[in-house]
Amino acid sequence: MTIEDLGYNNTFEKLRKEKNLEDFGIGRIIAEHKERYIVKNEKGEFEAEITGNLRFTAKSREDFPAVGDWVALLNCDSDFVIIHSVIPRISILSRQAVGKFGETQIIATNIDFALLVQAVDRDFNINRLERYLTICHSSKVSPIIVLTKTDLIETQNINEIVENIKQRIKNIPILAISNETKDGYSSIKGLIEKGKTYCLLGSSGVGKSTLINNLSEKNIMKTNSISKSTNKGRHITSHRELTVIESGGILIDNPGMREIGVIDSADGLENTFAKIFSFSKKCKFADCTHTNEIGCAVIEAVEQGEIDRKSYENFLKIEREKDLFDLTVAEKRKKEKSFGKMVKNFKNDMQKISTKHNK
Repeated sequence: MTIEDLGYNNTFEKLRKEKNLEDFGIGRIIAEHKERYIVKNEKGEFEAEITGNLRFTAKSREDFPAVGDWVALLNCDSDFVIIHSVIPRISILSRQAVGKFGETQIIATNIDFALLVQAVDRDFNINRLERYLTICHSSKVSPIIVLTKTDLIETQNINEIVENIKQRIKNIPILAISNETKDGYSSIKGLIEKGKTYCLLGSSGVGKSTLINNLSEKNIMKTNSISKSTNKGRHITSHRELTVIESGGILIDNPGMREIGVIDSADGLENTFAKIFSFSKKCKFADCTHTNEIGCAVIEAVEQGEIDRKSYENFLKIEREKDLFDLTVAEKRKKEKSFGKMVKNFKNDMQKISTKHNK
């Protein structure tokens, strides 16, 4: 296996040179276990940990390596390597950290495509799809919707679900497959390109791990059945893991995500809810919140049926969450800046006292 098989290309080589890292070894993070990593390159797989300097200079959890990262390595002739630094990322899939409001959790990095996986028998939820789409658009990652477990419902119902998605979500590929019968697998295999990285996003039990096993034709990922008592998936995938399949595609499995807090760093919402933003340009007020203003073109379009009401309500909910997240982040930064200033003043005062005492 070459590093190109793992997704390395001229873009990463250019970034590596810009950071003056040519003298270091190179590898890709394929798994993470509480700040211990598994790195892979053309020589094999190695356990790894970061340098003390990288740990000390990290300003947040986002500065630590994540699955999908290309990293510069020390001690490459050993079974245990040291991660010197992270090569700049070309994309970052992230969400609000669960239970830690105001903090970001990286899902995976250097992703080309995201497979948004939902089971048609129980998990199907367009609101959740719109959340995933917003994360993808914010990260400049191309989304592909994958509907699984099509063997459990009638073809007519599948067609209705696909049509419902198309009514609200435009210009995104939709694939309907069965992990049991392999129906639809030719379509998904046709979309997977050699050297490209695909991250699977979805709830527990929708068939992400089984999909990877089937595509790789190996029993790589642990799988389990749906709980009969709760009809919910059991958490089998406990950590993110990168796998290179026979066709040359690179897949990253993820633990099931029940909460998808959106971090809209760019234009994710605008791309996901393009129709709403299009109508918003006709609003009477430039700062219209599209909730109760007179002259709001968005509200008028909802009332006239030109904008789907459920999509509109989902948009408002996500935007409120995003605004609250942004406010929390701003408050945290203000407190950190104030604390840093206090520490600096304390050090200056102590220096003055020490100088005065020495005299």
